[in-house]
Amino acid sequence: MPAHEFESDTTTDPLAHERAHLAASRAALRAMREDAQNLDIRDVTANWVNAAVLQAQIDERIKSLADLAHTPLFFGRLDYLHVVGAEEAEGAEGEQFYIGRRHVHDAVGDPMVIDWRAPVSQPFYRASRKDPLDVGRRRRFGYTGGDLTAYEDEHLTDPAEAEQTSKLLQAEIERPRVGPMRDIVATIQPEQDEIVRSELGGTVCVQGGPGTGKTAVGLHRVAYLLYAHRERLARTGTLVVGPNRSFLHYIEQVLPALGELEVKQATVEDLVTAQIEVRGTDEATAAVVKGDARMAEVLRRALRSHVTLPTEPVMVVRGSRRWRVPAYEIEEMVQELLARDMRYGAAHEALPQRIAHAVLVRMEQSGEAPDDRVQNSVARNPAVKAAVKAIWPAVDPAKLVLRLLAEPEFLAEHAEGLLSDDEQKAILWAKPARSVKTAKWSAADAVLIDEATDLVSRTHSLGHVVIDEAQDLSPMQYRAVGRRCSTGSATVLGDLAQGTTPWSTQSWEQALHHLGKADALVEELTAGFRVPRDVIAYASRLLPVISPGLTPVESVRESPGSLSVREVTELDAAVVAACEESLTHEGSIGLIAADARIPALADALAAAGHSCLSPGQETTAESRLTLVPASLAKGLEYDYVVLDEPAAVVDGEPDERTGLRRLYVALTRAVSGLTVLHAAPLPEELV
Repeated sequence: MPAHEFESDTTTDPLAHERAHLAASRAALRAMREDAQNLDIRDVTANWVNAAVLQAQIDERIKSLADLAHTPLFFGRLDYLHVVGAEEAEGAEGEQFYIGRRHVHDAVGDPMVIDWRAPVSQPFYRASRKDPLDVGRRRRFGYTGGDLTAYEDEHLTDPAEAEQTSKLLQAEIERPRVGPMRDIVATIQPEQDEIVRSELGGTVCVQGGPGTGKTAVGLHRVAYLLYAHRERLARTGTLVVGPNRSFLHYIEQVLPALGELEVKQATVEDLVTAQIEVRGTDEATAAVVKGDARMAEVLRRALRSHVTLPTEPVMVVRGSRRWRVPAYEIEEMVQELLARDMRYGAAHEALPQRIAHAVLVRMEQSGEAPDDRVQNSVARNPAVKAAVKAIWPAVDPAKLVLRLLAEPEFLAEHAEGLLSDDEQKAILWAKPARSVKTAKWSAADAVLIDEATDLVSRTHSLGHVVIDEAQDLSPMQYRAVGRRCSTGSATVLGDLAQGTTPWSTQSWEQALHHLGKADALVEELTAGFRVPRDVIAYASRLLPVISPGLTPVESVRESPGSLSVREVTELDAAVVAACEESLTHEGSIGLIAADARIPALADALAAAGHSCLSPGQETTAESRLTLVPASLAKGLEYDYVVLDEPAAVVDGEPDERTGLRRLYVALTRAVSGLTVLHAAPLPEELV
């Protein structure tokens, strides 16, 4: 037996040995959790504040050590040829590592399971016959529920063993989905692993078609970065930005399974509505203009218009002395601040200090010896404060946007050469609001207020931000997210072909420019692992129209019979029958339809005795059918999808290209089978 084959494999029942290791690892994890629960901090904390902080850290540790019953503790094993990190020695026996979702050690500290993010785990994803990375054997484990039921070996250095696709890997990829979105940590492919483990300092943009795993790659990248740079990101923060609350709820179960509990999640609207409440909507034309990057310059001009050059000197009285700062000297200060392009609020704070410093210079010239306290006192002098209020007044960002949208003359003055007359008319309110509180702000207005707020005072930057379904963001929304990682990095995830907003991204180059990350690395995932080959090929007929030049996804899943396109006469009855047929299979079922069709289909299902879930609600063994409006289908996946009336999905959008993109999204939500039902003619691109 070669040196890298281990004693465990000489047993008559290797599977029993692996099950024993799983049981021992679970016991060790319980012991680690009990040790954390039994920690006594009474004698190691100086005061109640330290005690509270330490107890919170211990509580987080206890939560992270929970054993998730239906989540395998380890999913693979690496048998190295030599001792990792040691000098190569003749006859040296290699090391064996179990790869799992978190680190587990025994009572003496020896590792029983290695975290998938650790460097020693990387060959599990990267090793190949061409480059085995010192791995003699890679073993994959199969599970049913939480029970280890199978294993499969690849001998990477054995020339006699033929290369073949892992059946366990394929089964894991194709496993039916019941419950929230699954992590893909056991199935990460080499090209995905490269993205997951890319360095924190760089921004990565992932263009990925349906079923390429881009969302899961982004979430695993967050988990990896938190592992590799935990202290830094604990200080600076991490955020996942998703398209809607349903989608965020759908993905929120993934990170705990990867050992991460504290990652904030938000929509763009969540980020920008701290000051106002969104109660209104925009016509598509207005939303496109408001989302255009030119609006940033309109806001900048409008804000700076509040600065007025001084015409009078400032006279400061202190005791029996009077100190005069002439207007021309104050104008020089103002011009310098304008030239530095400081944030408006910072310059507003700096100007009184500049004037006060000029007064202190005069005091020193007259023989006095003022200190910093005197300068601060002068800066608060009523004459100085009055001058600053007249020259560089404080500006409320929401009121600034209110004026632009309510006053045609104010908008025209600051949009000259940037927005056409028609564009200005498109964004002006028909009935101007009287105040910030009474205004019916739209989501696009909130982004403008966020931009104006940043022009006044800098937005706090996080260490890393993940943006999913990024192709649907407007340039101004990209700027809003970019402000929140201006000193950090980002992972941008999306598919240009799935852009379904009127302002959707035309190219990643443009998007990254607006995000402030023009030097980002753009990676394209074209290998599909979830959507069957026939289904993705059918949907890809739309690509030449909706996104010319984009590489179609090549699915590795053949799944014969996974696509059925049927013309019917009684549509509602046919849809109910198709749902009932799908429910005979294992896994989740999604009924996707144009938003306007949802009430009728809900009634038809109820009349047939079927209850259905809403998008984002977790499926269970008892409730597996979800009724999905086409507008909310993006990012969701179901084992079996019934698609109702494609023409209605297209007609539900403001223009044909957006409608066909919405249809492309709906066609690519199935991971096992798709049934398309139509009474009206199909779009000609699908015929």
